[in-house]
Amino acid sequence: MKIYFATHATSVDNEQGVASGWADPALSELGKKQARELGRHFKDIPLSLICTSDFKRAIQTVELAFGSKLPVIIDPRLRELNYGDYNGCPNAEVDLFKTKSISMPFPRGESYQQAMKRLHEFYNELKSKYPDKTVLIVGHRATQYGLDTLVNGSNLEDVVKPLVWRPYWEYNF
Repeated sequence: MKIYFATHATSVDNEQGVASGWADPALSELGKKQARELGRHFKDIPLSLICTSDFKRAIQTVELAFGSKLPVIIDPRLRELNYGDYNGCPNAEVDLFKTKSISMPFPRGESYQQAMKRLHEFYNELKSKYPDKTVLIVGHRATQYGLDTLVNGSNLEDVVKPLVWRPYWEYNF
């Protein structure tokens, strides 16, 4: 299975320096432009399917990038990490807890290890249903950490770090 991963486009929270987590902000005007550009990046890549989290920022990215050209699976297992009491707090506050939260959940939230369990479950199910397909996943940092740890065999300690943005990443699963 060939998987491409792209982050959702810029949300209003991203522009304000807020860690959304399980909060559900919309895309900003910049984000809407970025989403349309994402579609152009994939115009010559034959995708079979798109999978996305159920958050507005990810769904809007898919809708603006691809319209109704491809089948889309929306699944809550592809969500960002649940920062619990820190959903919607400034990035600087949330960043203080990220390394600790590899194994210890955010207060009333989840740990990265817990999130990897749900993400790995989704990816393994996807592979069993569509083993020979080319799939685009549109999601969040935790969504990508799931791919990095499952497909690439990376350690969480090595992948939980700030994003160096690219239009997309490729995985052979």
